[in-house]
Amino acid sequence: MQFEVWAPQAGRMTLHCAGGTQAMERDPDRAGWWTGEAEAEDGTRYGFAVDDGPVLPDPRSRRQPDGPDGLSAVVDHERYAWRAEWAGRGLPGAVLYELHVGTYTREGTLDAAAERLGHLAELGVTHVELMPLCPFPGRHGWGYEGVSLWAVHEPYGGPEALKRFADRAHELGLGVVLDVVHNHFGPSGNHLPAFGPYLTDAHHTPWGAAVNLDAPGSDEVRAYLLGSALAWLRDYRLDGLRLDAVHALRDTRAYHFLEELSASVDALSAGLDRPLFLVAESDLADPRLITARRENGLGLHAQWNDDFHHALHTTLTGESQGYYGDFARAPLASVAKTLTGGFFHDGTYSSFRGRRHGRPLDRTRVSSHRLLGYSQTHDQVGNRAQGDRLSATLSPGLLACAAALTLTGPFTPMLFMGEEWAAGTPWQFFTDHTDPELAEAVRRGRRREFAAHGWAEEDVPDPQDPATRDRSCLDWSEPENEPHARVLAWYRELIALRHDQADLTDPDLSDVKVAYDEKGRWLAFRRGDVRVAVNLGKETASIPLGTARVRVLAAWEPVEVPGADGLLSLPGESCVVLTQE
Repeated sequence: MQFEVWAPQAGRMTLHCAGGTQAMERDPDRAGWWTGEAEAEDGTRYGFAVDDGPVLPDPRSRRQPDGPDGLSAVVDHERYAWRAEWAGRGLPGAVLYELHVGTYTREGTLDAAAERLGHLAELGVTHVELMPLCPFPGRHGWGYEGVSLWAVHEPYGGPEALKRFADRAHELGLGVVLDVVHNHFGPSGNHLPAFGPYLTDAHHTPWGAAVNLDAPGSDEVRAYLLGSALAWLRDYRLDGLRLDAVHALRDTRAYHFLEELSASVDALSAGLDRPLFLVAESDLADPRLITARRENGLGLHAQWNDDFHHALHTTLTGESQGYYGDFARAPLASVAKTLTGGFFHDGTYSSFRGRRHGRPLDRTRVSSHRLLGYSQTHDQVGNRAQGDRLSATLSPGLLACAAALTLTGPFTPMLFMGEEWAAGTPWQFFTDHTDPELAEAVRRGRRREFAAHGWAEEDVPDPQDPATRDRSCLDWSEPENEPHARVLAWYRELIALRHDQADLTDPDLSDVKVAYDEKGRWLAFRRGDVRVAVNLGKETASIPLGTARVRVLAAWEPVEVPGADGLLSLPGESCVVLTQE
């Protein structure tokens, strides 16, 4: 078979394959590319040496059996016999579920996670969003320090296991979304700079030098990222990608990388005749990300909406530190603003940033499903000092209110694994770096970060301690016991309502009407004929809903419909969903 590699600055390239060695030749038709022929089949190990240096893995490696520093292995994608006929599942009307393979089960593999997919089908979610799967050093980690962007972490099961996972999900009617990291490469096992200008000093990110999207050589770097993205969707039959921290993609070119990526994915979608989508993580509060390319936007299909999370979190917990400060001044008002306007920061002053931030979203042109709403994510839980979930401090009633606001609100809902049963396990920051110096640097950095916020060093879990990962694994015995079983039943009921009531998937953000009482700690909103009310206070609240006749669709605690005065009497720390008759 033919092997090829881009190494524009190399004077000599050598292919090491199946124990043999041969010089590679320059490709006369593609500047910077080298090619070589060798006998190989699925599983054959190989690597490249640049200018007689050490043998390195292929930048486009489809498999790294021995980790990021080992030889690559050939993958024949045609060998896998797909079981499920899959027409795809688009984003409108979706309910996403964020899942970390390494802690979703104690085994921490894709096959073990696939065995638990029946739970998600019964829950009613439509898509599983997998946290990053690219190879990283060691066995356990979050995955955001991955390298080899075309390969699957071997301890999770490698490429075949991802295909089995996607196949099983599709058999159950579940789409699969993968979190991919294009904004930086991991600090350990990253051999890309030996091959070419994958990084640039022209820009800097929180992780160091930026990925080269606009400097000399960037055409091939962009092609590398685009090819990886399309391979996940094509070769593994995935349904969408979540793009990590797109605000860190430094690109000054007229044709922005994200626009090029969205155009490429849309073209693949048309070619495959099934829906594909891209969801961005961004803190820019910039609607141009999710504005169509024909309207001079970047054409991404959706983005995470941290503004909704921050408003909701502050309302539920009373926390006001850091970026929660702006939301905490009038927390229910901030929830109301996001429910009706999408972004909280739409050109307003951000005390956290010390400047104005964001841009207004045109509610008449942007469908509300293009914003993802959530009360918890891996970031918002795992980046707390002790990885504590909302369930660690909130009552089941308040958790039920958070679920009601998320699952009946105007945004595409997303859950974080275990949230649906108020998991009692934390989700902490853990690593398994094999480089002792890097491991110690991460350990010190984590403790230093939280010491600045008043945490004692001994109270910040050691990321390298295997017990930190073990504590973060879901306890699958919990859903059978109270109060977890009741919370799980509530999530199932709300998700079923979202699928059943057309008003709950109406994309018209301008049609959402909200009323609230900051002092009384209640909020109510209307979407078409559906009314949702939450009482976050401890005492019963009287909430004016109007005199229209309504009936209860779902209630955390028993409630009576309003009488002639239109007042709903809602118990403390409770919520209800009603519909107009």
